[in-house]
Amino acid sequence: YLHLLKTFKSAKIYSNILIYRETVTVLIDKGDATSIQEKNLCGDLDDPSNKLRDGLFCHRAIRAYWSGYTERCKHYSEKYMSISWPEARFMKLQMEFYHGLNSLDILKKKLRGFSSVKCKEALSTSISVMRNAAAHSDWNYANKLCLLVAEQQSLYCDHLNAIKLYDASIESARKSGFIHEQG
Repeated sequence: YLHLLKTFKSAKIYSNILIYRETVTVLIDKGDATSIQEKNLCGDLDDPSNKLRDGLFCHRAIRAYWSGYTERCKHYSEKYMSISWPEARFMKLQMEFYHGLNSLDILKKKLRGFSSVKCKEALSTSISVMRNAAAHSDWNYANKLCLLVAEQQSLYCDHLNAIKLYDASIESARKSGFIHEQG
């Protein structure tokens, strides 16, 4: 695929593909086989008009979440959530989901330096956003909504409702063909 990108000479697409490749590498081997220097690839990370920077923040948040770096995930997801360009709507929904899951991790771990009130507000916002997304695209977001609410119920020790919601999330993922999200 990199050969095709070089053939068609699209630096923007080339950079995006390399960022995705870096994310996959981090998720597979914790970044041991990393091959790019993101800062060199993405240009000025302080420039708000740099859309590659914003994509990088999204990927860094996802990498941090799956690598167990709660504080780093919070940092990058909040940076990404602050952007306003309309092309980011889909990824903002995905990031809102990760932001909610990460807020749950912070609440469960009772990490010092984080306000539980702010984390609960972030979780509530994530659930609200997922509820709205599921109302418009049930097949894509219902399982995510059920999972966030199940985790919230588990956190508040309402285990019977949590179990029902976990089952609903798994069933919704199965029904939508999201094998990787079936638990």
